Amino acid sequence: MALKRKFTIDVALILGFTLLGFAVMGYHPGIEDDGHYLSAIKADLNPALYPFDAEFFRVELQATVFDKWIAGFVDFTGIPLATTALLWQLGSILLTVFACWNIARRLFPEERAQWAGVAMVAAMFTLPVAGTRLFLLDQHLHPRNVATAFILLAVSRIVAGRRAQAVPLLMLAFLMHPIMAALGASFCCFLTLTMSEPLHLWFRSLRYAGPSSAVGALVPLGWIFAPPNPLWKKALDTRTYYFLYKWTWYEWLGAVAPLFLFWLLWRRARKHRDTVLARFALAVFSYGIFQQVLAMLVLAFPSLIRLTPLQPMRFLQILYVLLALIAGALIGKHLLKASVWRWAAFLLAFNGTMFAAQRIEFSNSQHIEWPGRTPQNPWLQAFAWIRANTPTNAYFALDPYYLEAPGEDFHSFRALAERSQLADAVKDAAVVTQVPQLGPVWNRQLEAQQGWKDFQLADFERLKTEFGVGWVLVAYPQPENLDCRWHNDSLSVCQIP
Repeated sequence: MALKRKFTIDVALILGFTLLGFAVMGYHPGIEDDGHYLSAIKADLNPALYPFDAEFFRVELQATVFDKWIAGFVDFTGIPLATTALLWQLGSILLTVFACWNIARRLFPEERAQWAGVAMVAAMFTLPVAGTRLFLLDQHLHPRNVATAFILLAVSRIVAGRRAQAVPLLMLAFLMHPIMAALGASFCCFLTLTMSEPLHLWFRSLRYAGPSSAVGALVPLGWIFAPPNPLWKKALDTRTYYFLYKWTWYEWLGAVAPLFLFWLLWRRARKHRDTVLARFALAVFSYGIFQQVLAMLVLAFPSLIRLTPLQPMRFLQILYVLLALIAGALIGKHLLKASVWRWAAFLLAFNGTMFAAQRIEFSNSQHIEWPGRTPQNPWLQAFAWIRANTPTNAYFALDPYYLEAPGEDFHSFRALAERSQLADAVKDAAVVTQVPQLGPVWNRQLEAQQGWKDFQLADFERLKTEFGVGWVLVAYPQPENLDCRWHNDSLSVCQIP
C-alpha cells in the first residue's frame, strides 16, 4: 500500500511540474524556427500548399524525420495538426521532467532534493543559454525539444547503470535533431567513462574518448559544405550569435561560469565521498571543457568558417539543463528542507520571474495560444483571414522585416497564413546559412523589397511582374489603388491589380 501511495504521489508530482512548466513558459506555435517546421508539416499534409519558395523550409529539413513523423501521426490518428502539436509539446515536457527526476534520484538520496531539482528545471524552461539564442526548451514544438527529452532519458539510463538502454534513445534523438543528438552522444561518452571506470583510469581513457566525441559533435550535413559565396557570407553576418568571439562579456560569463561551478561541485562531492555526484559532475565538467575548446578552435579560424552554422556552442543547452537540475536539488537539500514557507517562496520566486519575463517578451500575444482560439494579435488576425479567404496558391509579399515589427512577436507568415511569400530578411537568412545555394534567390528577392515602407502601386506591380506576386500584406491605411479585401486597425490584405 505504501509503494502504491508513493507511486501515485510521484506520478502526480511529475504531471504537476509538467503542467506548471508549460503554464510558465507559455505556448506560441508558429514562432521563430517553428516557421520552418510547421510549414514543412503542413506541406507534407497538403502538397498543394506553398507552390513558391518552399525550398526555404524544405531543404533544411532533409536531415530530420521530424516533419514526416508529426504529419504521419496526424494521418494515422486523425487528430488535427494544431492539437497534435500541442500534445507533442506537452509530451516533450513530460518526458523531460520524468528524465530529470530519474537523474536526480540517482544523484541525491533525499526526496526533497530530487523534487526541488525537477521544480527548478520546470521553472527555467525559457532560461536563455548564454549567447546561443537557445532556451532549455522552446515555447513551441521543436525537434530540439523532443531530442532533448530523449537525450536526458539516455543520460538517466547511463546513471542508472543501464547503458545499453541509452543507445536506442540517442538514435531517436538523432532522427529528430542530428546535431543536438551528436552533442548528447558526446556527453554520454564522457558520462559512461566516469560512471564505469575508476577515476585514476578515467583520465587515461579520455584520450581515446576525445576523438570519437569530436567526430560525434561535428557530424556534418552534406549541404553545409556547399561552396561558400558572398551571398552566403552576407546571410551569415546577420547571425552575430553564431560567432563566439563577438559575444558580449556576460555571454562569455554564461559559457564559462557553469564549467567552473561543475568543477567546484566535483571537488566538493569528492571531498564528501559522494561518489555518484562527483563522477557525474566530472563528466559534465570534462564534456564542457572539451566542447568549449573545440568550439573556440572551430570558430577561431577563417578557413573553418563553413562549420560556423553548426553552432558548436549549442553544447551548452544540455549543460544548462543539468545545471538547473543540480542547483535546484542543492537548494532543496540545504535550504528548503521540510519548510512549507521556504518551498512556497522558492516556487513563487523562480516561476513568477520566468512567467513575467515571458509576458514581457510576448506582450502582444496570448500567453498560451490554444488551438482554435481567436487571436488578439493583429498580425495573427491577418494571417487567419488570409488562410481562410485567399487561394491556396496565392503568392504574397510583405515587409521583409515583418518578424521584427512591434507587436508581431516573431510569428511566421508561412506557417500561420499557410501561403507562399517572398523571402524575408530575418529567418530566411538563417536558412541560407545552412543551405548556401539559396543565397542568390534570397538576395534577389530581398533586394527587390528594399524600401518596403515607401512602396506605392508601381513598386507592387514591379514585384508582380518580376516574381508573380499577386497579394500583399501592408500597413493600414494602405497605399492608393490597391484592391484591398480586408483590414484591421494595423494591417490590410490587398490584391495587386
